[in-house]
Amino acid sequence: MANTKNNKEQTITLNDKKYNISDMNSDQKNYLAHVSDLNRKVETTKFNLQQLEMGLNHFVSMLSDSLNKEE
Repeated sequence: MANTKNNKEQTITLNDKKYNISDMNSDQKNYLAHVSDLNRKVETTKFNLQQLEMGLNHFVSMLSDSLNKEE
């Protein structure tokens, strides 16, 4: 979302419009910080969910293999 290029001002693009972060008021900068942090948390949660699903699938497979060996 934020762009930094060789000493140029940091900008974000929101709804196809560019905004200079330095032009934002303190509330807007705070909202941007929340958006950035929440986006990071969503991505981390997706990553964790993927790990959990893979772990669950692995243990289901191990249980199934173990039960099939007993038959």
